[in-house]
Amino acid sequence: MIKKLIITSCVIGVSIIFSFAQNHTTENGVNYKVHTFYYGWYGNPKYDGKYHHWNHQIIPHHLDSTWNNAGNFPGGDDISANFYPESGSYGSNDSEIITRHMKQIKDAGIGVLAISWWGKDSYTDNSVSTYLDIANQFQLKITFHIEPVYSSIEQFKEIVNYINSEYGNHPAFFRHNGKPFYYIYDSGKVKYPEWHKLLATDGELSIRNTPLDAIFIGHWERERDGGFITKSGFDGFYTYYASEGFMYGCTSSNWPVMAEFARQNNLIFIPCPGPGYIDTRIRPWNRKNTEDRDNGNYYERMFRNAAAVNPDYLAITSFNEWHEGTQIEPAVPKTIPSFTYLDYGNDIEPSFYLKKTRELIGKYFK
Repeated sequence: MIKKLIITSCVIGVSIIFSFAQNHTTENGVNYKVHTFYYGWYGNPKYDGKYHHWNHQIIPHHLDSTWNNAGNFPGGDDISANFYPESGSYGSNDSEIITRHMKQIKDAGIGVLAISWWGKDSYTDNSVSTYLDIANQFQLKITFHIEPVYSSIEQFKEIVNYINSEYGNHPAFFRHNGKPFYYIYDSGKVKYPEWHKLLATDGELSIRNTPLDAIFIGHWERERDGGFITKSGFDGFYTYYASEGFMYGCTSSNWPVMAEFARQNNLIFIPCPGPGYIDTRIRPWNRKNTEDRDNGNYYERMFRNAAAVNPDYLAITSFNEWHEGTQIEPAVPKTIPSFTYLDYGNDIEPSFYLKKTRELIGKYFK
């Protein structure tokens, strides 16, 4: 997930009591309480006529102009990521790639994909029907990770109406207690009085108890976002970021406090562990937020901390956000004249993090 701003987190020291007594229903070899963020924004000349996202720009620093070394990666062997995919610079519209990904996700034990969605007729909307059809073949479910492509509550309502009418009847469309389920990234871009109009039962534009009613999961970033979540009328919140300490919400020592807040306010809490973080190919100025994978130990620690608070769901960041190095999709060693890509470690196979995910689900969240 591309976000330019770096904000120092405020960390509260909280002791975590580990209790892994959860018993989450597992069907068809997957756990529908375990989600992963999925990105269908990649393209290549073979399937799309040109590269998409593999040729991402180098992002200038928002304050320090000495980092304004603008430019784009060419794609192909030289991509905008610190790791290199086993599948190469693939196209997200390629049904063979989609099928491969669905099988990998199922093999990892994950039940639900939260697909990054950038609006009607966007590149990420092109193949949603195909994703749903192939997910259904693997008994997986799909929910929408709605990106900040709206500037008003009225536009957001139109988005929900479009998704619901276009995809809501598909058997792979994920529901919580019968209701559609949406992650809302960067939900703070709209002020809480506006959200209240739409999400509160007494709001002037309320969609509660209408065909558009759903489970809306807001994005908790900063320490005081709990008040924003409740005043807005969200049904719950998630943390998304995979860099420990980047912001309050993604700092796992704060998750017990956030879980208690969710219980007190009858909200769904979704902590988001990830296997590591590195984005210095697109943000060369952002080394401070790098999190080394440590041969899977970072992932296990974050996953364990997420499961320890007995959340309603757990969402892995990510399956394939290659720009930020949070992917669990297989990666391979690769060297080009200008760069040597990272890999998953000595004697670690490309599918290590898929197998690690299944292991962690069985160990902490079965």
